[in-house]
Amino acid sequence: MPAKACLIVIGNEILSGRTQDANTIFIARRLAELGIALESVHIIPDRPARIVETVNLCRAAYDYVFTTGGIGPTHDDITAGCIAEAFGVRLTVHQETFDALMHAMGAKKFNAARQRMAFLPQGAQPIKCAASVAPGFRIGNVYVLAGVPRIMQSMFDALAPTLQKGPPLISATWRGRIGEGALAAGLEKIQSRFPELDLGSYPYESATGVHSVALVAKGYAPDRVEEASQEIRQLFLELGVSPEEGEPPVA
Repeated sequence: MPAKACLIVIGNEILSGRTQDANTIFIARRLAELGIALESVHIIPDRPARIVETVNLCRAAYDYVFTTGGIGPTHDDITAGCIAEAFGVRLTVHQETFDALMHAMGAKKFNAARQRMAFLPQGAQPIKCAASVAPGFRIGNVYVLAGVPRIMQSMFDALAPTLQKGPPLISATWRGRIGEGALAAGLEKIQSRFPELDLGSYPYESATGVHSVALVAKGYAPDRVEEASQEIRQLFLELGVSPEEGEPPVA
């Protein structure tokens, strides 16, 4: 079985709709490539009690917990302090990070607000990346990343080699011009024969207005995904539909 992961997206701006979350899709895809199953995503506000509670629940339930957001220099960047509280440790100056930020910004610009980015939970290890001098950090099985997508992606790429990898998530897709209701019973039977796979039905409409459906099989065992894929193809044929392989074209 693959390692299991959870993502905690922290930020009032996400919940209010002011900022669109671009990080979840990146992390989900990268984890799938690494053979780690993303099983849960929580989007929560910048409230200390909520952050502490969610982190503690998730770190007890999953192999990996990733958080995004709340590690900048402003008053609402409270993630580091909340993680420290969740682990029952103090928030302390990480001297190497402090010195690096001082060197990058200079004493005049490196004010008290920016110095907050050098405070990490005691025992945390910084996640250094090419996109930012200010690091994310890891403590236990919790990985704390920036909310800015470009920086978050750089941090994730830096930490990826340290994660316990497994076989990558494999998927196979067949699509055809038919309503998904006509396929439902047959797809359910296939799912019962492949309980370890995720089978999905995704209706869509082509650029010319034709109603179609894509059936997808996903899993970590290539042979089983291929077997299920061929049964899905056969289901289309039995219903008089000529199946096409692959994702639907972009309308």
